[in-house]
Amino acid sequence: MIEYIQVMFSYTFILRALVVGVLVSLCASLLGVSLVLKRYSMIGDGLSHVGFGAIALATALNFAPMKFTVPVVVIAAVLLLRVSESSKIKGDSAIAMISTGALAVGILAASMTTGMNTDINSYLFGSILAMTKEDVVLSGTLSAIVIVLFLVFYNRIFAVTFDETFAAATGTRVRAYNMLIAVLTSITVVLGMRMMGALLISSLIIFPSLTAMRVCKRFKSVIFMSAVVSVLCFIAGLIISYFASTPTGATVVVINIGIYIIFALISRLLTRKI
Repeated sequence: MIEYIQVMFSYTFILRALVVGVLVSLCASLLGVSLVLKRYSMIGDGLSHVGFGAIALATALNFAPMKFTVPVVVIAAVLLLRVSESSKIKGDSAIAMISTGALAVGILAASMTTGMNTDINSYLFGSILAMTKEDVVLSGTLSAIVIVLFLVFYNRIFAVTFDETFAAATGTRVRAYNMLIAVLTSITVVLGMRMMGALLISSLIIFPSLTAMRVCKRFKSVIFMSAVVSVLCFIAGLIISYFASTPTGATVVVINIGIYIIFALISRLLTRKI
């Protein structure tokens, strides 16, 4: 078995997928805890729709997909946060409005030019074969920025996650740090679309966090466990998808679901013993 795995990782496209997948999984798990606790986890799904629309538009206009999509999704995240702060349009409505609008624009642009070709579909459903050297460099750089910023502002992110009112009273710029979380999430979503696909990338944000919360209670321990679960699930999914010839993104999600169920059972057993 070890020999087969060694052969698997001798392929360049597998190594690229491993590097990008681990980095994106790590970023998604770190941000996912805050998003789930703030009941804003569906922002990942909304931004992935915006990302797909931007990629479709970039392909139609012959722009570099990743370089065009990252700033577009960041702007969408900022706009989404501003709109959701309005008393007339709440968070879930803002996500639905912006995401479906961007998706519609992207589909129209694609249908009037190149159509839903293979390259666009790879962003919709994910494809490890689509990873290029440029994607790895860009993903590595942006992932490093996301992780560093999260660690630097960890205490502030912790404060705005649990009690925005108290954080504001202590002088924390709540709006600025909420904006930071939204921007970091948008970057992570775009990076993960190439691997997981726009339809499944939000699972990397939601499942590891919910899984960790089943057995951990402290914020720091939840983040650590979420990161471990996310990275291990991705690696397991990548290996299984290679040998079983299944889509990588879907395989990773199914493994995350399985691990969540296991952790939920463990949590229930521990509760009964207490």
